[in-house]
Amino acid sequence: MHGIPETRASLLIRLRQPGNQEAWREFASLYEPLIYRLAARKGLQHADAQDLIQDVLVAIAKGIDRLEIGEEKGRFRGWLFRISRNLIVNAFEKRQRMVFGSGDSDVWERLTQEPALSIQEQTAYALEFRRELFHWAARGIRAEFQPSTWELFWQTSVEGKPIADAARELRLSLGAAYAARCRVLARLRMKIEEVEDASSW
Repeated sequence: MHGIPETRASLLIRLRQPGNQEAWREFASLYEPLIYRLAARKGLQHADAQDLIQDVLVAIAKGIDRLEIGEEKGRFRGWLFRISRNLIVNAFEKRQRMVFGSGDSDVWERLTQEPALSIQEQTAYALEFRRELFHWAARGIRAEFQPSTWELFWQTSVEGKPIADAARELRLSLGAAYAARCRVLARLRMKIEEVEDASSW
């Protein structure tokens, strides 16, 4: 999945630790909205998309110990996407029992097969992930800033308003506005780097 920052190996290793609820909360806060949007884009209803999230998390929990972590082993996010996509297909096949209940020893192999991903799928997935990563990080840092600082950042970096116009509306000097926006952007990048490998940006 070229161009998508990779999940930090440290988070994946923490997911392997029995009972590490904090790692799972961190993982879920980042990836659940992404999985939900992928399901919704494919046409799953809300309840089915929620069920899919749980099934994907179960699959990750069952398989994380077998995932080989390291750049040469392939990217985690591609693995997660394949699992999500395969389970979406299963949902549309309207099976009475989800594949995890089958007891079939080949289930894991089927879920982790690497079918070719179309360019459209890769692009859509990359866009969804980047969007969710930004919103996750923004939610995490917003309370650290004064409302006017956050508003300036949001107007200029998200809504595309010229910084001079936003500074004038918020009664800030242009220099103060640039400095404020830089502080938020630096903190946002640090927040993202808590879970992402900075070297892949």
